[in-house]
Amino acid sequence: MVLTLGIILTSIVVAASITWALKLLNWLWFKPKKLEKFLREQGLNGNPYRPFLGDLKDLIRVKRAKQQRSIKLMSDDTLQHIFMYYHQTLTKYGKNSFIWFGPWPRLNVADPELIKEILNKPDVFQKPLPETGKILAGGILFLEGEKWAKHRKIINPAFHLEKLKNMAPAIGVSCSNMVEKLKAMVSSSNEDWCEIDIWPYLEDLTGDVISRTAFGSNHEEGSKIFQLQREKAKLTLQLLQLSFIPGWRYLPTKTNRKVKATANELHSLLRGIIDKRLKAMERGEAIPADDLLGILLESNSKSNQEHGNKNAGMSIEDVIEECKLFYFAGSETTSSLLVWTMVLLCQHPEWQTQAREEVMRVFGNSEPCFEGLNQLKTVTMILQEVLRLYPPTPLIVRGSTETVKLGNLTIPRGVHLTLLIGLLHNDPEIWGNDAKDFKPQRFSEGVSNATKIQSSFIPFSSGPRICIGQNFAMIETKLALAMILQHFSFELSPSYLHAPSSMLTLQPQFGAPMILRSLE
Repeated sequence: MVLTLGIILTSIVVAASITWALKLLNWLWFKPKKLEKFLREQGLNGNPYRPFLGDLKDLIRVKRAKQQRSIKLMSDDTLQHIFMYYHQTLTKYGKNSFIWFGPWPRLNVADPELIKEILNKPDVFQKPLPETGKILAGGILFLEGEKWAKHRKIINPAFHLEKLKNMAPAIGVSCSNMVEKLKAMVSSSNEDWCEIDIWPYLEDLTGDVISRTAFGSNHEEGSKIFQLQREKAKLTLQLLQLSFIPGWRYLPTKTNRKVKATANELHSLLRGIIDKRLKAMERGEAIPADDLLGILLESNSKSNQEHGNKNAGMSIEDVIEECKLFYFAGSETTSSLLVWTMVLLCQHPEWQTQAREEVMRVFGNSEPCFEGLNQLKTVTMILQEVLRLYPPTPLIVRGSTETVKLGNLTIPRGVHLTLLIGLLHNDPEIWGNDAKDFKPQRFSEGVSNATKIQSSFIPFSSGPRICIGQNFAMIETKLALAMILQHFSFELSPSYLHAPSSMLTLQPQFGAPMILRSLE
């Protein structure tokens, strides 16, 4: 009897081991090779599949090599520097090419019509981001289907223009504080100028803005949340390199432990702030209605009432995840846009002068306000051109949920798509032979007239999942830039090294040292 039981148990273990081994072998070899054959039969080219890592080892090596050097500003090397391995692949295999991200092939897509089709079908082409990505920011960024639609509907009121108008004074306070810090730096130099790395100041500015606009009176706690979120972002970048390995984020590595500790502290702070608001609402107390959290909770409460179900809206955990997203998207995108705008205005002082003259004509020496932003036509053109040349997110990844036709191609499930927004924005066939030049005047008649193909300018993505916070980012950027232009002229320091690096957003790898001159 005992012998028979032992045989049965051994048979079960052996069968389970064989099943697991076959699944692993299929994941590591059979499925990737089947996808590779399918792609090559359609005329797509790339490196032969190499088990487990694919092209990832080469991608990391090339990226590290490129990061050791800088390039000339406005040179033809900019896109090569930003896209690095992707550029090598496109040069070697052409536009119809793919790379291997672990066992998954990723098609390179820079055709505006294909990109438009992909982004207009979010149910078919979803974000194939691993669990590691969700550590950084949750919320609607990672949601799909009905849950995404529900969250989007609840969050939308927070980004209505009238609500954003009410947030403008809080944004102005953050901008004024930064300007005062910069003025103090200049005055302490005993000259009318001072060399300053502007990048950390812009990062702090956008973090301060999101703290004030998200949590209002809880600004100090909000600032702590920003610092934790920034620390977590740096750690998450390390994890993403091996994110394709199942279960990697759960191993007790030093980085994983740090990420977990930071995430727990961040979660605790956010929950504390939200709980205070909810208890105040239960007591019938007046709560701030002009910050993102207040608007979100109010909209969520209305959703529950409309459906007669307190669980119809978002849970507390959902609200916490949306708050994390406010920090990530609200600060990273705007700081990226601001720093590249200042860099390019240093390189093109004539546009800096035109922008300053416009700001002074609209606002004079008064603090910029929401009502005057629509009059900043030159500033708007400049920002649009910067977004074209340096989109905050230069590439987007999507994956098909089923076998689907895309143009002349058939895309099976398991094939990912890399939408190369940066290449699309710099394509001479779309933008002309001056595509690499900084020419804000190309937007003088608006975005729709800047190019014949309207879907070729998508710095905030497009389709149903277009960035919900793009108006917030533009208002913040205009207010900050207007205030900087009122008080300073600026030029690049001789120590500036141009090295745009695609981290979570497009950032200056070596900072942005500038010479600021006081205009007062």
